[in-house]
Amino acid sequence: MLTVKTGKLKMTGAKAWSRALWLCILAAPIAVAELRIEISQGIDQAVPIAVVPFAWEGSGAAPFDVAGLVSSDLARSGRFRPLAPESMLAQPTRGRDVDFGDWRIMGVEVVIVGRLIATAPDSYTIQFQVFDVFRGEQLLGYRQPATRAQLRGASHLVADMIYQELTGVPGIFSTRIAYITVNGQPPRQTNRLVVADADGANARTLVESDEPLMSPAWSPDGRKIAYVSFEHKHASIYVQTLRSGTRQRVSSRPGVNGAPAWSPDGRFLALTLSKADGNLDIYTLNLSNQVLKRLTEGASIDTEPDWSNDGKHIYFTSDRAGRPQVYRLPATGGRAERVSFEGPYNARPRISPDGEAIAVVHNDRGNYRIAVVDPEHGYTQVLTEGALDESPSFAPNGETLIYATRHGERGVLATVTTDGRIHQRISSVDGDVREPAWSPYRRH
Repeated sequence: MLTVKTGKLKMTGAKAWSRALWLCILAAPIAVAELRIEISQGIDQAVPIAVVPFAWEGSGAAPFDVAGLVSSDLARSGRFRPLAPESMLAQPTRGRDVDFGDWRIMGVEVVIVGRLIATAPDSYTIQFQVFDVFRGEQLLGYRQPATRAQLRGASHLVADMIYQELTGVPGIFSTRIAYITVNGQPPRQTNRLVVADADGANARTLVESDEPLMSPAWSPDGRKIAYVSFEHKHASIYVQTLRSGTRQRVSSRPGVNGAPAWSPDGRFLALTLSKADGNLDIYTLNLSNQVLKRLTEGASIDTEPDWSNDGKHIYFTSDRAGRPQVYRLPATGGRAERVSFEGPYNARPRISPDGEAIAVVHNDRGNYRIAVVDPEHGYTQVLTEGALDESPSFAPNGETLIYATRHGERGVLATVTTDGRIHQRISSVDGDVREPAWSPYRRH
């Protein structure tokens, strides 16, 4: 049974296929639930800050705890250590009432004050100010409008603005993640494609099936997701629009249809097909007219494509040198060149938003870990410490990677900053989670 979450639309299909990639890892049982995030390793000198509870200027109870979410977001980054409200000497809500001397005594370096103001029925304004305590200066002040339904998202945007002001790096609290969950034991398993906020909240199932779902990939505008489904006893690639839930089957050719990756302009998918000869090769698919272009051929296994940020090249995994390594070729076709050289195994390349690094699954002394490769110099830095880490995906600011790993007997998600200093583990209430994909920034 396949259920596509499209409002009133439900589609049904048949049974399953087993996953076969470079790492032959069998998916364990997974249940869908909101994710739980914990910092397993932060930086030694997280900046002490204070997010003072925001004043509520309206009737009745405040509709949302803006300061609480902003504080949670900043703490979850691992770079800031918010002061508990009960430990504050004072709780000002306007900049003119901030006594910098009080905050200096407590060792707080940044203080954030604000108000949530009701401006009309179902309309609000979040007004906030950010101050450098030691200089006694305002760093940022802003008014963010929102409806009641938008208050959570607007609070994430506030945290994004504050994070960028304090670090110089755009925040990612208002972004989303997609992932696959599996619940139950074979042959009775429920597979779900889920989208959630970056903090794990607002988890929403897009597709539910008793056949495998794989390889979610966000479109560049964040409005669609491509994925692989086996609902007709055969791998097919679908593109689903998030807002409406409508979907289109874009590739169901004989053999393998896998590993979709969007071109930067959203017009093409790079994908892995086996077609009639049974060999895995890289193709591009024009989504407007279904024109296929074959980019690789020969006896090697070529799979897991990803586009360069300018759309001129495609990176992929190939065993043409005997073991899986990362290669690059022109998106229009041509000669492939090897990119990764350190270690016997580098696979599943994902290009950073600035194009200066490639995240890979790297064999590190027999363990499969997430690493970043400098494509210009071939230098490889291992970031994680697991034994079976896989499916890396960059956050849109390029500062953090999300990936799948094992914690005990369970599959969980985890994040690591690209400097390797901050680690988080993300688990569901029960079951396993796998194949994460971080969304781009939303386009308005």
